[in-house]
Amino acid sequence: MDREQGMGMIPFTATLQCIETERMSLSPSQKRYLRSLAHDLHPVILLGAKGATEAVVKELDLALSHHELVKVKLSGGDKEEREEQIRILLDGTSAESVQQIGHVVVLFRRNEDDPRLALPR
Repeated sequence: MDREQGMGMIPFTATLQCIETERMSLSPSQKRYLRSLAHDLHPVILLGAKGATEAVVKELDLALSHHELVKVKLSGGDKEEREEQIRILLDGTSAESVQQIGHVVVLFRRNEDDPRLALPR
C-alpha cells in the first residue's frame, strides 16, 4: 500500500475490543511525578511502517500490565497520523497519556491486581 493511499486509516479498529475498565484521570501532580519517572525510560514499543496494529496493541497491553509506565516511539508521519496512532493505543489499552514529545509518547495504566507505582494525591 502506498503511503499516499490512505495510511491514516487503520482497518482493524472496527474489530478492536477495548478492555472494559474505566480510565482514571490523572491530576497534574500525578502527571508531573510520572513524567519524572519516565525521563530515564527507553521506548519499550516501537511502531513500524504499519503503525498501530492489533498486534502492537496486544503487546502494549502486556507491557502496561507488567510495567504500568511505558514509553512508545511512534512511526513517522504527520501530526494527525501520530495523534490517530495514540488514540488507537489509548482506546485499545484503556491507558492514560502522560506526555507526548515529538514521536515519543508516555502511557500509564494502573495494574489493579499488583500496583507497582505509588502515585501522589
